[in-house]
Amino acid sequence: MRVGDVMTVRAARIRYSSNMLYAAEIVGLSGIGDLMVVDDDNTFIGVLSEGDILRTALPDIDEILAAGGTVREALDAFLRKGKALASTPIAPVVIQDPIVVSPDEEVAAVATILLQKHIGRLPVVVDGKLVGTVSRADICRAVVGTL
Repeated sequence: MRVGDVMTVRAARIRYSSNMLYAAEIVGLSGIGDLMVVDDDNTFIGVLSEGDILRTALPDIDEILAAGGTVREALDAFLRKGKALASTPIAPVVIQDPIVVSPDEEVAAVATILLQKHIGRLPVVVDGKLVGTVSRADICRAVVGTL
């Protein structure tokens, strides 16, 4: 069985020129934690995960201490920092050299990569263009024969 047989063609994608607010909205509305980043020609650039967005918004220990050091003040700092990031471009936090797979790769090999690397979803790319994604869930559906 090949990746092309099980992949999701309608991948959650975002333009490289987008901002963090738009990225957070897509993650929130789609429920997909890994956004595929493309340019205007659908050329694949990289991946932006919900973890990347959250890590960017989280205050570091110095920021928490400067805010007063309590849990409540840490939360307030987190919310302030997140709001301030809304118009910030996603470009600096995009993973630009992620693992990519082709539709011709064996599903078992890709499942091994996903599990060993603790990754939930991989971009499927052909000639530099994003053609879909393959996730652990896609592979689970295929393995139990519900496709």
